[in-house]
Amino acid sequence: MMQSLWNIYRLGVKELWSLWRDPVMLVLIVFSFTFSVYSSSKAVPETLTRAPIAIVDEDQSQLSNKIAAAFYPPHFTEAQMVSYQDIDRGMDEGLYTFALIIPHGLQADVVAGKQTSLQLNIDATRMSQAFTGNGAIQQIINAEVNEFSQRYRGNNALPVGLALRARFNPTLDSTWLNSIMQVVNNVTMLSIILTGAALIREREHGTVEHLLVMPVTVFEIMTAKVWSMSLVVLIAAFVSLQAVVRWALEVPIAGSLTLFFAGAVLMLFATTSMGIFMATVAKSMPQFGLLLMMVLLPMEMLSGGQTPRESMPEMVQHLMLAAPTTHFIKLAQAILFRGAGFEVVWPSFLGLFIIGSVFFYLALKRFKNTIHTMA
Repeated sequence: MMQSLWNIYRLGVKELWSLWRDPVMLVLIVFSFTFSVYSSSKAVPETLTRAPIAIVDEDQSQLSNKIAAAFYPPHFTEAQMVSYQDIDRGMDEGLYTFALIIPHGLQADVVAGKQTSLQLNIDATRMSQAFTGNGAIQQIINAEVNEFSQRYRGNNALPVGLALRARFNPTLDSTWLNSIMQVVNNVTMLSIILTGAALIREREHGTVEHLLVMPVTVFEIMTAKVWSMSLVVLIAAFVSLQAVVRWALEVPIAGSLTLFFAGAVLMLFATTSMGIFMATVAKSMPQFGLLLMMVLLPMEMLSGGQTPRESMPEMVQHLMLAAPTTHFIKLAQAILFRGAGFEVVWPSFLGLFIIGSVFFYLALKRFKNTIHTMA
């Protein structure tokens, strides 16, 4: 028993030295847990941010000037006053997402109480801005028209009002969600890549033959790759949460990091086993990369990190219960956002343990059957 543990330890150290001598992998790890986390939380806003807008003011009245002045940063860029003939060219060239046409006689119609309308052209190829901008622009225009017609800014009293209380993210800051979800996605991606690349690197360098003549078992070889690559990802994820998420992005962590990383260990147990299984199927690194895309993209898109699982078809929800990322994202959100304890997230821990055990068994069986063909 002690000899087996010693073999696993020494083989794992060998994997760490092999990774240390691979500059491409080291750069990928550093990039994924630093710049990638920061940029994904800052450069992909879910709200309307600096949307370019052009305005054709045919009325040239006090009301039209008030409407034009209502579009300002950070939701919009400074409104560009253009002529009617410039709209098509500007939108064809992608200069404007929105083009608002204020017709002649708008103020006179509002004062007379007549029904009037404004034309809004939208570049729908910019999906995120087009969806949210339509309603935002309508609200801005209605507010300015109401203020002008009533001589003050106010809202009509409604019989029912909502008392909104946003929990876990009071300011509705998308940076909080995006940064932590990017760390979670990178844990999944890097664990699969590192273990798969480690096995393929053995094949390409011809060191599988050395392993076959050594007094070690297939179980020891696989376990060494699992613990060594899991350790690297855990350290990188910890540094990313502390340095990038907490310090650089100023995102508060509500729950226990110890409990979160305990779940991450189970997650890595499953994903590193998946990486080894995929590496036994692929014959080269390009094939492994193609197989990785087929596995990673559905897991990241359908596990609940980008879209709530409740919004997906029921069949997809059931199928994705077999993916470890579904349970890991669920426990990550519960612990890091809502401060949940083990009594809340234990079903996710149990699911990760079961899925990891199944993947480890399948990977070990496949590894035993194919290791002699890798030399």
